[in-house]
Amino acid sequence: MKKTVTLGLFILFATTFLAAQDYKGRARIKGFVYDKKGNPVEGVTVKLFSVKAQDGFEVETDKQGKWVAAWIRGGKWNIDFQKVGYTPKKISVNVKTYGDNPVIEVNIEKVEGLVLTEDLKAQLKEGNKLFEQGKNQEAVEKYKSILEKFPEAYIVNRNIGNCYFKMEKYDKAVEYYKKVLEEEPDNKDLIMSIGNCYANQGKSDLAFEWYSKIEFEKIDDATVLYNIGTDFYNLNKFENAHKYYQRAVEVNPDFLDSLYQLGLTHLNMGNNEKAVQVFEKYLEKDPDSQRAEQVKGFLDYLKKK
Repeated sequence: MKKTVTLGLFILFATTFLAAQDYKGRARIKGFVYDKKGNPVEGVTVKLFSVKAQDGFEVETDKQGKWVAAWIRGGKWNIDFQKVGYTPKKISVNVKTYGDNPVIEVNIEKVEGLVLTEDLKAQLKEGNKLFEQGKNQEAVEKYKSILEKFPEAYIVNRNIGNCYFKMEKYDKAVEYYKKVLEEEPDNKDLIMSIGNCYANQGKSDLAFEWYSKIEFEKIDDATVLYNIGTDFYNLNKFENAHKYYQRAVEVNPDFLDSLYQLGLTHLNMGNNEKAVQVFEKYLEKDPDSQRAEQVKGFLDYLKKK
């Protein structure tokens, strides 16, 4: 009886195993993946799915763009070709169990920007969720694992930089922001992010160096404009401070900090009439705060002069 039970269990396990890899058989197919210019594309994920078995597996192309799928069953197979930076491609082929199958050659097109595969989307979503939860170090590890699997997804370095920025590890943030700048040297948002890192470290000269890489008219972040203006203000460079505070107020008329600092800047420059105009505008927006009492004091003083 024991032998019968053992045999029954063995048959059960064997059946389960075969069902999990029912795509196995005696056939073999191979192929090559090229770009539009005919150059081999390495690292393309080739996903093969047997329609009859409702199961499949994946392989990857080598330096010659070659891939091989051996010991598979005959019948119809759906094949997906995916690589970050290229438009995904789908084909279907009928595989013969015996004899040679034709070599499969496909061309995939490189595209500008990042093409998100379903796998990459799912992993990015996990990393972003960790970041939103404030689990910055865990998010860093997740983003790094994404880059190991999808090295072409260089933009993920920005996410890593943002995590380090949140952790106030500004040197590390700069390191990863610069990785993206190697591919996108004119990305003004990244340039501002690097400037912000240096500004938060109190490295004003380096912050100015990076901020100055952006055309003044193209800076449309009121907080960045305010921060640059404040750096100039603290260095007693009031002409420069005025320029940035004024622009910050234009971008966001309700930015009270910029409005207040703009009034102080006019005071320090001896522009008393303009200081009065700015402070009166301030009181229209903020008539009752502690700072408003201070502004009223400035106005009383200026109007008596």
